[in-house]
Amino acid sequence: MELVITLLTVCLVILISIWMRKKFSFWKMRGIETPPLSFYIKHMRMAFLQENSFADRDLLTYKYFKDRSLQHGGLYFLYHPVYVPMDLKIIKHILQVDHEHFMDRGFYVNEAGDPMSAHLFCLEGAKWKNLRKKLTPTFSSGKMKMVFETLLECTVDLKTVMDKHLDSSVNIKDITARFTTDVIGSCAFGLICSSLDNPNSEFRLKGQDIFHRGFLENIKQVILYSFPDTMRYLNVKMIHEDVSEFFTDVVRHTVEHREKNEVHKKDLMELLIKLKNSGNVDDDKSNLENTITMEEIAAQAFIFFVAGYETSSSTMAFCLYELCNNLDIQHNVREEIIEVLEKSNGKLTYESIAEMKYLEKVISETLRKYPPLSTLFRICTKDFKVPGTDLVLPKGLRLMVPAYGIHHDPEYYPEPSLFDPERFSDENKNTRPDFSYLPFGLGPRMCIGMRFGLLQTKVGLIKLLMNYKFTLNERTKLPLRFDPESLTIATNKDLWLNIRKV
Repeated sequence: MELVITLLTVCLVILISIWMRKKFSFWKMRGIETPPLSFYIKHMRMAFLQENSFADRDLLTYKYFKDRSLQHGGLYFLYHPVYVPMDLKIIKHILQVDHEHFMDRGFYVNEAGDPMSAHLFCLEGAKWKNLRKKLTPTFSSGKMKMVFETLLECTVDLKTVMDKHLDSSVNIKDITARFTTDVIGSCAFGLICSSLDNPNSEFRLKGQDIFHRGFLENIKQVILYSFPDTMRYLNVKMIHEDVSEFFTDVVRHTVEHREKNEVHKKDLMELLIKLKNSGNVDDDKSNLENTITMEEIAAQAFIFFVAGYETSSSTMAFCLYELCNNLDIQHNVREEIIEVLEKSNGKLTYESIAEMKYLEKVISETLRKYPPLSTLFRICTKDFKVPGTDLVLPKGLRLMVPAYGIHHDPEYYPEPSLFDPERFSDENKNTRPDFSYLPFGLGPRMCIGMRFGLLQTKVGLIKLLMNYKFTLNERTKLPLRFDPESLTIATNKDLWLNIRKV
């Protein structure tokens, strides 16, 4: 009996060794360079011990391939091969020119058992394409102008909270997160969240739960990404039950209340309700084949909150941090804001924001240094021959486009650690190659809510900079480090700033 067990064990070890050798020879067989085993061990240690963030590890990977002047490289995520394009021309083909080969992101979706996961960011194939087409008019410039006044109302509480801390210090990371929570609550759900008044409001707490679930939640996300079919078969949910129930109930009650009482507001929820009832966001048109369900409304409202809450608040906080380190830039952007607002008697209008060209540069440079996502994920949906090479990417292969690495590449951005808004002057932008700036992605799958995210970021910064001067407080821990638990780029410590009246 012992001999049989020993023989079975030996056979199992041999089979596993053969299987692993085959799996981990994927790139070698195709002549694509991969980092050595020591590189992977180091990365796994840093990830499991949460020694640094996704962005930090992504930058190390980028530099490994860049130092070797490679067009592209290969990685392994567990046993899955992952393609890393380095050449911007190849990236352009992936994200835009040959988009139909890379339509999907490869994230976990369980539409039947976890409807909240079936939102625009994760959906694939025809379902994504159809929903994107339906939702695109919701984020047109005209619709953004419609929600502008609703957004502007949230700045009243922002100023009230800031005035309480005059000539003192404030954790700006917390303030901007509460501000964007109120904005998304008002514009996406039509609700007054009062997060600025009450830091422990339910919307604020749910937002924190989504982005900061800790080590075990990150392990769960890795498993869902690696074995999606198995996890769907087991009916595993990506969104936690309490979060899913909260947002589903909020959306259902909001929609039912508005329809029953014929309540109409200038917000994104109004547009989603129109899509549900008539299939069109315009009042004078109808396309019943284009309608969406209550579950789809809930899922899209959820991703609006997720995408708009953390990313915009972090961009605002990072921007103010950089302006504290560059007081001359802070002075210049404030002068522009005041000068433009004088033309409209001090009133901030949708049109006046477009005149603030220097503010646009400052925000663009912030997003260059701190893009919301360090990596853009894609799945090869059908075999693709990489232009200019003999490499054929098979269907099902995973890809990682290194946005953070590109943004910190001295070839495209000399002295990348320097905060320099003039990188985004018309002259300098025209000297850089296409696809060297990817804070929202590019191509058909770029962020649909980009206009809204930029709008709320600009409005918040304008209201803060026109009223207050900021300097760095000694309580801010330097050097700044990214949160290893966060999927997006965010600080792992509070950002304390001194404030005083302009």
